[in-house]
Amino acid sequence: MLIDFISIQKNKFQILAKKIQAQPERFIDFDSVSDFYKATWLNDFPTGTTWAVTGLDNGADEFDILIEYRDLYLRIECTQPIKIYTGMK
Repeated sequence: MLIDFISIQKNKFQILAKKIQAQPERFIDFDSVSDFYKATWLNDFPTGTTWAVTGLDNGADEFDILIEYRDLYLRIECTQPIKIYTGMK
């Protein structure tokens, strides 16, 4: 039996992305960009996941987060209201 580790990791990414989308208040509580980098749930994404944040780290009220694993993405717009998108590139 062959195990498709990439599919397993993609599934792990999608499950976490859906949890964040369903309960943003549980995951997204950032006063600044630097708070995002301290979020412990980032470690729950599969190894190889990358993330980038736009916005200034000097107390920017609004910024965007892009989290990617292979061809999957999770985009979070930290605005009022918070907007979350997930999908494939």
